[in-house]
Amino acid sequence: MNILITGAGRGLGVELVKLAAERGHSVIACVRETTEISESLAAASSQFPGLIRIERLEVTSEADAAALADKLRSESLKLDGIVNNAAILQGRELKIESLALQMMKESFDVNVVGAINVAKHMVPLISEQSGAVVMNVSSESGSFSRAYGGDYPYAISKAALNYFSKQLGSELRGRGIRVLAVHPGWMRTDMGGEQAPLNASESAGGMLDLLEGRTAVGENVFFVDYTGRELAI
Repeated sequence: MNILITGAGRGLGVELVKLAAERGHSVIACVRETTEISESLAAASSQFPGLIRIERLEVTSEADAAALADKLRSESLKLDGIVNNAAILQGRELKIESLALQMMKESFDVNVVGAINVAKHMVPLISEQSGAVVMNVSSESGSFSRAYGGDYPYAISKAALNYFSKQLGSELRGRGIRVLAVHPGWMRTDMGGEQAPLNASESAGGMLDLLEGRTAVGENVFFVDYTGRELAI
């Protein structure tokens, strides 16, 4: 499989890259700036030569997405999976009266518009009726049924990402392309913190099982956790 992964420089992203390559997949690891590659991603690239290629993609830049898509198209490369993993987390502890609205705008730009931008330019590289999967890394915090006070930028942007996932899945179903919004669990990463109970590699393994079709998900289900368990919207 050819799998494109955004936000590949650290945390869950680099774990997905490493495990996908370990399973024999070819990975396009997308980072904001190729001159500032993390040590972990560089080590993975050295460990799996020929399976990991690192490409520049600032997900908020349509010019970047279009340029990368043109580059892959010129190589006649077809994608079998897309993982929209790039995201930011801001203002988690802020209450409404102290919330900086710029955080809302930035969070939507990366967490929602960024995923839409990637889908717009990369989905055309997926073959028809290929059984490919577009995976949007979401969060249970974007569930209406689990709404809680605070965490406005992240939670609301993930709720919007869930809605986009449902919309895109409805559009692409006829082309044999599946779209999933996946909650990766609370992981020990820079974003999740050291107190989180889940190892990022564990979550990455479950997500790749979903991408490869090893874990079955009901036809009308689109919001799941990394084990494939359906989550309430």
